[in-house]
This record gives sequence, structure tokens and C-alpha cells, in this order.
Amino acid sequence: AADMGGAGYIFTGSHDADVMHNSATINLNVAHQAVKVGVKKIFYSSSACMYPEYNQLDPNNPKCSEDTAYPAAPDSEYGWEKLFSERLYFAFQRNYNLNVRVARFHNIFGPLGTWTGGKEKAPAAICRKVAEALRDNKTEIEIWGDGKQTRSFLYIDECLEGVRRLMDSETFFGPVNIGSEEMVTINQLVEYVMEIAGVKLTIKHIDGPLGVRGRNSDNKLIKEKLGWAPSLSLKSGLEKTYKWIESKVFEQH
Repeated sequence: AADMGGAGYIFTGSHDADVMHNSATINLNVAHQAVKVGVKKIFYSSSACMYPEYNQLDPNNPKCSEDTAYPAAPDSEYGWEKLFSERLYFAFQRNYNLNVRVARFHNIFGPLGTWTGGKEKAPAAICRKVAEALRDNKTEIEIWGDGKQTRSFLYIDECLEGVRRLMDSETFFGPVNIGSEEMVTINQLVEYVMEIAGVKLTIKHIDGPLGVRGRNSDNKLIKEKLGWAPSLSLKSGLEKTYKWIESKVFEQH
């Protein structure tokens, strides 16, 4: 659990205090209670947002392997809180024998996720915008920035399998990336969604919060320790997600 959202929530600065206070309070309470009641095993979902901004300036070559976390310099308070809570849980492991596993999620998406209201992430937001354009007979959608910023996105079912393997391991505790290495630009992501929807729209690039220029999961460690790699392509996951979001958009009409 965390106070989270997409770029429009995390990177404007308007919600920094709530993000840090609410998420830190959750984790402080959970760690304390887990020790108090003797929880046998606990999972903490960290985020790729804790990686240093200075390693993610080149959209074509971001560095996000687990050993690049320090010197710490996340680009948002959300990322700083995630890094703090990683350290919190491992401190409880060292001092109180809390049996913890930690993974760093890289842009998890899928049906049933947040798709409207300002906290949705890029895949859901783009699916919604394309579906709304289709519904309202519009020919244009707005995208923040130049669309050349890069990201990788992991479908929810794949994420759950990665988490299951980590929780089943008795020798590896993390932190470890759980993400896809299929990196795309945001413009490419939009093109994928338009192809799935069967529509061609004009992309209007506007000013907006962007986050880092490039981010991509490095899966060397999880392959080595858990034998895990994603098996579903980004486009396959988007097809499932778009279908669900489109149904929600048309229900509103």
C-alpha cells in the first residue's frame, strides 16, 4: 500500500507531503505490527522511482540495475520514501528477524487498475484518451512532453508471478527489479494503443510533468536468482488493458 499515482500526481510537487507522510506512516505501522504479531513472511513493493535521476538522463541508455541505487538521488519525494521504506524493512530484518522480501516494481499495468481521476499511469491514461477520442469522434489526443521519454511496462499477471517466486525463495530477499526490458518511447506506446483500437489520431504534445527521460528494468539479477523473465509482450498486455478501459469509457457515455 502507498499513496501513489502517475506523473500528474507524483511529479508536480503538489502532493509531496501527503505522499511522504501517508506512505511512510503505512510502512512504519506495518513493520512494527508485523514484528509484534509474529508475521511469518512479508513483502514490500518498492519502486523503480527510487533509482537515481542522474542514471536516467539518457532516454536510450538508462541504468537501473539494483547496484546503482547509491549514491541516492531519486527524482521525486515518492522515490525517496520508497528508498527509506526499503531500508526500514531491512533494518527490521536485521534487528528483529522480520522475514521480508523487497521488489522494485517497474510500471505495472493491467485491467482493474486506476484509469481515471488523476492517479492513473501512462498505459491507462493513454488507453482512456484513445477510447474517449473514439467515443467522442475526436481526431486528436494530448500527450505530455515530446513523447521521446522512454519507459518499460509490465503486465500485472507477470508481476504476480515474479512476486510469487520471490516470496517462495528462502535464500534471496531482494531488493530486486520486477519489470520488463521491452523499452519504448511514450510516442510508441501511443501508437500501440491506437493500433489496438483501430484508429489513427493526431498526437498533440503539450507541457506536463514527465519524470526522468529514460527508465528500463534491468532483469539480470532476477533471472539469476529466481529464473524469472516476462513472457508476455507489451502489446499483448495493452490489448487486454485497452479492451477493459474502453468498456469503462463507453459505459460513461
